[in-house]
Amino acid sequence: MSVKKIRAGLGLFKEAFAGSSTLNYTEGSIARVTFLLAVPMILEMAMESVFAIVDIFFVAGLGAAAVATVGLTEAMMSLLYAVAIGLSMGTTAMVARRIGEDNAHSAAFAAGQALWMGVFVSVFVGVVGYFYAGKILGLMGADAEVVAMGTTYTQIMFSGCFTIVFLFLNNGIFRGAGDASIAMRSLILANGINIVLDPCLIYGWGPFPDMGVTGAAVATNIGRGVGVLYQLYYLCASNRRIQLGLKDLVIKISVVLALVRISVGGIAQFLIATASWVFLMRLVSAYGSDAVAGYTIAVRVMMFVILPAWGLSNAVATLVGQNLGAGKVQRAVDTVWQVAKYNVAYMVLVSAVLIVFPDVIMGLFTAEPNAVAYGIDALRIMSYSFGFMGLGMVAIQAFNGAGDTMTPTWINGFCYWVVQIPVAYFLATVLEMGPYGVFWAIFLAEILLGVVGVLYFMRGGWKTRVV
Repeated sequence: MSVKKIRAGLGLFKEAFAGSSTLNYTEGSIARVTFLLAVPMILEMAMESVFAIVDIFFVAGLGAAAVATVGLTEAMMSLLYAVAIGLSMGTTAMVARRIGEDNAHSAAFAAGQALWMGVFVSVFVGVVGYFYAGKILGLMGADAEVVAMGTTYTQIMFSGCFTIVFLFLNNGIFRGAGDASIAMRSLILANGINIVLDPCLIYGWGPFPDMGVTGAAVATNIGRGVGVLYQLYYLCASNRRIQLGLKDLVIKISVVLALVRISVGGIAQFLIATASWVFLMRLVSAYGSDAVAGYTIAVRVMMFVILPAWGLSNAVATLVGQNLGAGKVQRAVDTVWQVAKYNVAYMVLVSAVLIVFPDVIMGLFTAEPNAVAYGIDALRIMSYSFGFMGLGMVAIQAFNGAGDTMTPTWINGFCYWVVQIPVAYFLATVLEMGPYGVFWAIFLAEILLGVVGVLYFMRGGWKTRVV
């Protein structure tokens, strides 16, 4: 590779990291605009996943019960993530469509209406989670040790849920506007704070109190809270695509209802998917803390390493929305197929690494042999489906970017609840495969999702979706 090409590549990375408030994503090279959007989105997704990875890494020193506390709480909070992602999905679709139409004022107004939905969700979930934290852990199959150790952790995580909701929601606004670098930097800031505070508060380093697993919750919420403040600053800045003012916070029912209509599909879509993960965690928890710990670490590792694929898929949502708003339907189609090729290639490469080196990866998080054994098998089995998973990600996000959030909802419902859950239960309990039945059910569902997603995308109904 020539020096000139290397410099050009580095320049493109720098441009993606810095962001631009003037770049038109509906013109020019599809590969270039995809790269400029995907790089900050990949880093943003990586930073969000790092929260759970970092917490588990530091908490692992407290034992399997502490890891199980984090895993079970995160599994239950995945329902909140589903709501937050669904809200951000509807917001991204509407903001992207308005930006594509060159109507920045309407985009800002839609963003303001979305913030009110975030307030309502945060208050409701925070109150319920605080008062029923112990019961939530019990429903997830936690034993007495985990409930005793983790109730306060769970209370704090649910009480601070507004930081999760607004991180996703605000970043959905920035992504829709094509300002993904702001979303990325807010997560880098939040994670930097969490990484520093986690060991200090968990183990009582220096002047900090020794809070055990509770310290992980405190550190995470402080980090995310600072990230939200950073986002709000840029939402109100005068030099960005979205310039939020007080007038944009005046509630307009028609816009709220339009956002709700799109978001409900997105929420249902992710609730179906994440609720299935909660059910799978409940199945695994019947086989002890080692099985839960191994499965939790494997899933977190998997979610982390596939983040570039998620970043590419999220870029598709923004590009499809903006191109449809600009009336460039064929460009939207071409974008989806081009990004799908990149996604599948990356996912196949990652799967090869996880299949060959799962023991090395698991060894980074825990030394407990039973947990490591479960995690190794989980990583290998789930990795076999990665190529199809990458294809499904792009197809699903193409629907979401077009504002057609209901089609992925039906696809998820079929793949996860009609197929994955019954198969997991049958393999784990009837055939007595235990946690391994769950791992193979995940493998099957992800292959099916990729196939069905592409078939529905090719039908083309998303092209005429009104947002």
